[in-house]
Amino acid sequence: MENTSSKIFGIRAIIEAINSGATIQKIYLQKDLKGNLFSELSSLIKENNISTSFVPVEKLNHLSKNNNHQGVAATISPIDFYDLETLVNEVLESNTTPLFLLLDQITDVRNFGAIIRTAECTGVNGIVIQNQGSAPLNADAIKTSAGAAFKVPICRVNHLKDAMFLLQASDIKMVAATEKTNDTLYDVNFNQPTAIIMGSEHRGVNPSILKMVDAKAKLPLLGEIESLNVSVACGAFLYEAIRQRM
Repeated sequence: MENTSSKIFGIRAIIEAINSGATIQKIYLQKDLKGNLFSELSSLIKENNISTSFVPVEKLNHLSKNNNHQGVAATISPIDFYDLETLVNEVLESNTTPLFLLLDQITDVRNFGAIIRTAECTGVNGIVIQNQGSAPLNADAIKTSAGAAFKVPICRVNHLKDAMFLLQASDIKMVAATEKTNDTLYDVNFNQPTAIIMGSEHRGVNPSILKMVDAKAKLPLLGEIESLNVSVACGAFLYEAIRQRM
């Protein structure tokens, strides 16, 4: 469960939170809300590309523990997200070989937390997620990360492709973890600046993302099961990168 301290309720309160620069993780809206104040909130949601979900009033009652929510509830991220361009510049100036991790709509919070933990342990310079369609960085994810969520920089972007363009412009190679290739991760040179892209639990890396990558790689699977859990696969990729760099 998310911490109650990470939730706020009421249209005006959420408008003020957005205007104050709070990192809004997701907004839950009751269907068929109307009025000038709601119109103002809707405009801010669009301007800031905040993830939203229309839910029945029972969901809002549960989130607010039956407090006066006015048909709106929001969760605030317990951590501050990094600006990707600023982070990339800092990493490039540090004279280390960049290693980034891009998550293409990982939806399970425990997978997300486990990936963050492994990323911290392997010295990943930054994790990139999308505003929409990604698992929330809530109490469950932070607990699963064993606190690593407070140590490894995490960036949110509107579209993963924008992050890829930025990283490729900085000569950082895009490597997608996908079974749609004949190459294994052992064929990839991780000694150069690299960003590893991990796909969602159900569909893998989006086909439109695969068209943009510099390399594709898969894990060799010798058993009858066709895939690994994404957090386990991510660990294998990251530790192969570390093995090559040591």
